Amino acid sequence: MPIVLLIRHGENDYVKKGKLAGRLPGVHLNEKGRQQAQAVAERLKKAPIKAIYSSPLERAVETAQPLAEAMSLPVVLQPGLLETDYGEWQGQSIKKLSRQKSWKIVQSNPSLWRFPGGESIADCQHRFCTQIEELVKQHDAKDMIALVAHADPIKLAVAYFIGLPLDNFQRLGVSPGSITSLFIGETGCHLHSLNFSLEGS
Repeated sequence: MPIVLLIRHGENDYVKKGKLAGRLPGVHLNEKGRQQAQAVAERLKKAPIKAIYSSPLERAVETAQPLAEAMSLPVVLQPGLLETDYGEWQGQSIKKLSRQKSWKIVQSNPSLWRFPGGESIADCQHRFCTQIEELVKQHDAKDMIALVAHADPIKLAVAYFIGLPLDNFQRLGVSPGSITSLFIGETGCHLHSLNFSLEGS
């Protein structure tokens, strides 16, 4: 089964201001985010990537496009790669949300948490990882595929595939414009790299 590159979208103004963009439409990369997307494309343009998949949200597609152009490949949208459905928390300040008692559950016992009006973290992990597994089955063992998505789903995928308990997924870090690499095989998964950042390179 193939090597899977999990690429977090570049910076946008919600990330910059510490807000949860969630699934809000019209959230685009800012200037720094566009630079990060170009840096990802430059880094990976000679990699043997066979396909590029993306969350349908604008910031993810805009991150995928420079790589797609460099590789002469289409960006294939996959709804299963969407950001977590944060429900009523969408668009709110993380600083403000962190003052709520429920924030402790999100950080220390996320397996018990469902966002008000949104999805549970466990459901997000299942959705995202099921999508990855479906895509992996479409490729040969020596293929490399790129998936452009969002921080929490990427962290949840890493936790799932390496056997890290869901309640520990917040210990992982995934920066804007970073690359995480997984080899997903029939006998298990190997984490090649986590949160490889191109900042300053």
